Amino acid sequence: MGTDMDGVIESRRADGRWRMEFDLLDFSPPRDYVAWDCLFGVRGTGDVERPLFADRGLPDDVSDPVREAAFGDGQHGHTHLSWADAGAVDWDEPLASRPAWYWTHRSDPGGEHLVRVTPTLRTAAGELFGGGGLLLAPPEWPPGAEVHLDGAVYRPVVLTARMLAPPDEGCWAEVWGAMRHLAADHGDEHVRLTVWFG
Repeated sequence: MGTDMDGVIESRRADGRWRMEFDLLDFSPPRDYVAWDCLFGVRGTGDVERPLFADRGLPDDVSDPVREAAFGDGQHGHTHLSWADAGAVDWDEPLASRPAWYWTHRSDPGGEHLVRVTPTLRTAAGELFGGGGLLLAPPEWPPGAEVHLDGAVYRPVVLTARMLAPPDEGCWAEVWGAMRHLAADHGDEHVRLTVWFG
């Protein structure tokens, strides 16, 4: 059984009250566990040690309709961020202190790619660096190591937010664009995204 995400974008009015501007589902977010791990620390594999906006809970001044929607059966992973928070992110900062276990950098005639580590790659690395039938993921490779396999070169990679949840692509570009537009009218601290999972 999968996990789904829900949430809202709100703005704070002059009277201090928050008003819903968009339902997150208006942006048709895909079930993207990779982006959710990066952004919110939900459904992670362990490759992201420092998600951007994890474990913040619901805002203290959350509106009643949002509180009611966010606390249904099985809802979890509640967190929130202001546009000021999103605007302060360095999308190229490492999200971990070590190379990813499940991801690698691949160079081939078609260009540069972030790809998932396959059993075939782990086997090739084991034969190259360890012998004896070992399966080695990129963090277990020697420093500076690379694996040549089927016309491609694989290197360990330390993940960044830009790799996993690019801010200028897909539904997240639309979410950030909506928040940016609202912040121009209300101020960066007066626009927020609140999300939860179930």
